[in-house]
Amino acid sequence: MGRTLAIIGSGMIGAAVARLAVAAELDVVLSNSRGPQTLADLVGELGPRARAGTPAEAARAGDLVVAAIPLKAYDRLPAAALAGRTVIDTMNYYPDRDGRLAELDAGALTSSALVQRHLAESRVVKAFNNIDFRRLFTSARPAGAPDRSALPVAGDDPTAKTEAAALLDALGYDAVDIGTLADSWRTQPGTPVYVQPYMGERPEGLSQEEGQRWFFETPGVPVPAARVKELTAAARQK
Repeated sequence: MGRTLAIIGSGMIGAAVARLAVAAELDVVLSNSRGPQTLADLVGELGPRARAGTPAEAARAGDLVVAAIPLKAYDRLPAAALAGRTVIDTMNYYPDRDGRLAELDAGALTSSALVQRHLAESRVVKAFNNIDFRRLFTSARPAGAPDRSALPVAGDDPTAKTEAAALLDALGYDAVDIGTLADSWRTQPGTPVYVQPYMGERPEGLSQEEGQRWFFETPGVPVPAARVKELTAAARQK
């Protein structure tokens, strides 16, 4: 794994990955659809290891690239600039937000296979899609820590999965290889490994304000590799 991480998308997951990357002493190139000037505050917060660029500039600069945009915008990823790169796909299919995508509704493709088809000359790996942004940041632990969590990864290229696992390790997580992009449905919304295991049980009867406070103040629950394997194996396609 190289020392420069490019992030396309500066929302909650992208920003959390950027903060973890800077803490791991990686250089970060951030980008979004609105232009580098809109990232000044985040870059300022992250410090001298971070800079902003366009998505194409970030793609060319990164040794690894994290795509953290809404799935509905997957076809705006700069395919030419990403050719030859390993691209970590954090995207999930939410029909209410993304609109209906017939191939995904029919189960003909996983969302990551759709991204791989668009990025035909890149190596796509699914990761970071099954944990919320708050726990992603707060649950990171050094290698060997007894309360270290694991995250699943899926991809068709073994070398790319190794690169993704090395990034996860640097950011504070073990990696569990769950197979190919065709298997990545095991981590999608509604599956046993999606979000809830890392958050723990939410108390009942919370008001909206109390629920929001609980979300931000709850540190999260460790989910080790063995548990991730159990949860992904228990997933069933609808």
